[in-house]
Parts: sequence; structure tokens; C-alpha cells
Amino acid sequence: MTWKKIAEKNEISVGKGKAFKIDGKQIAIFNQDGYHALDDLCVHQDGSIAPGKLDGDIVECPLHFWHYNIKTGELKDYIKGVKLATYPVQLKDDGIYVDV
Repeated sequence: MTWKKIAEKNEISVGKGKAFKIDGKQIAIFNQDGYHALDDLCVHQDGSIAPGKLDGDIVECPLHFWHYNIKTGELKDYIKGVKLATYPVQLKDDGIYVDV
């Protein structure tokens, strides 16, 4: 395991996401019923999903409206069996950590 601090505790508002670069990867962290981390780039045209609108556990890619589950990475429409990689997240006293 390689836990890396990715953000401060208050850096991501509830119901929002934010993109981070870590170890050459672009990762989105969402604050929705806890913190969830997944690859940030939509498989459609590599747009960032971090600024997308959240509806429960589903984020909508702001470019072309593809939908992903933020907990599982699963694409919910268009192509069956497509998933973004997800990463374990820990909230510690000094910030938000992701295992990459």
C-alpha cells in the first residue's frame, strides 16, 4: 500500500468533487456520504468528471452527460461492463489520504 496525502480535510465540500494529480494519475475525490476516489477521466473523451453534478452516488460527466457510480467506478449507461479504477480513501487528522 502506498497511502498519499491528497487534500486537506475541508478542501472538498459536501456533495462536490475535486481533481488531483498524484503519481502521474488524475484522480477525482468526491465528498458524498464519505470520501470516494476514482480515476478522473471519463472513458468517452477523457473529460474530467470531478466537476460533474452529483445525484446520490452517481456523478454526471459535464462534457457529454455519461454517468458513473462514485463508489464502484461503474459506468451506468451506454456501454456495459466499463468501470473507472477506484482507490481506497482514509480521512486522517491531517487530511485526506488515497492508496494509489
